Amino acid sequence: MTKQVAVILAGCGVYDGSEIYETTLTLLRLDQLGIEYHCFAPDIDQHHVINHLTQEVAEGEQRNVLQESARLARGNIRPLGELNADHFDAVIVPGGFGVAKSLSDFASASDNMQVLETLKDALTGFRDEAKPIGLMCISPVLVPRLLGDGIAVTVGNDPAVSGAISAMGGLHRSCSVEDIVVDFEHRVVTTPAYMLATRISEAATGIFKLVDRIDEMMA
Repeated sequence: MTKQVAVILAGCGVYDGSEIYETTLTLLRLDQLGIEYHCFAPDIDQHHVINHLTQEVAEGEQRNVLQESARLARGNIRPLGELNADHFDAVIVPGGFGVAKSLSDFASASDNMQVLETLKDALTGFRDEAKPIGLMCISPVLVPRLLGDGIAVTVGNDPAVSGAISAMGGLHRSCSVEDIVVDFEHRVVTTPAYMLATRISEAATGIFKLVDRIDEMMA
């Protein structure tokens, strides 16, 4: 039976949604390995909209996370509330500031962060059933709030973000852009991606390793 992976998105674009290269590389590697994937995103308003040309807030503009994520998924996407862990073998969360602005409030609250309840509900089944969970870039900051204390993750070597992870009860491990950190006990795999990457090829190496390890853990 073909393996099934859920991919959780947070919009479209690095500054206010899911990082496009990270998402595309994830979907590419899953497809190369013959793994079926299905995308999900919360049906909520974005925290705000960023003009990606100027990197400034687009005042007065509002967008929907699910609708924006549909751009990345070519329209093949479902609301996050419909994600049932029983139907999937693993889940992956790409990075991008939508993770820190819409899936959580990490961008403004740091280690006082709260996570979107819909996301927490969706991930509970994967955690309880010990199914592999992959996170990249800024997404590993969610782990202490989503999955519990004492889980090893990486965002590379950013002192502020790694410090916040530690303050929330997580365990941060420094890691190069082309590598991964695996917490075998909790079945969590993370990679820095664009927390460190300066080229798409650098991000690809770590992301492909993450997807490959998720594939092995599903076997």
